[in-house]
Amino acid sequence: MNTLANWGGGGPGPWILFLPLIWAAVVVGAVTLLRRTAGRGRRGPWGPVDRPAGDSPLAVLGRRFASGEIDEDEYWRRVSVLDEQFGRSGR
Repeated sequence: MNTLANWGGGGPGPWILFLPLIWAAVVVGAVTLLRRTAGRGRRGPWGPVDRPAGDSPLAVLGRRFASGEIDEDEYWRRVSVLDEQFGRSGR
C-alpha cells in the first residue's frame, strides 16, 4: 500500500505533513501579531506610550489663554503655581 506520497518508494513520507503545519503556524503568528498591535491605538504592543504633549497642564492652560477664557494675569499666576508644584517637568 502506497501511503503518504509513496513513503516506501523514496517519496517524502510523513515529512510532507510538516510543511502545511509550518505555514499554519506562520499565518496564526502573523494574525496574532496584527491583532495585538492594530487595536491598541496610541499604545504599543508592549504597553502604553507616554501621553501626548497636548495634554500637559501647561498646554491646557495655553489653550485656555489663547481662546480668551482667562486673561494674561490669570495665565501667569497659574503658570507660577504649576512651576511651584511640578517644577519645569510640565513643559
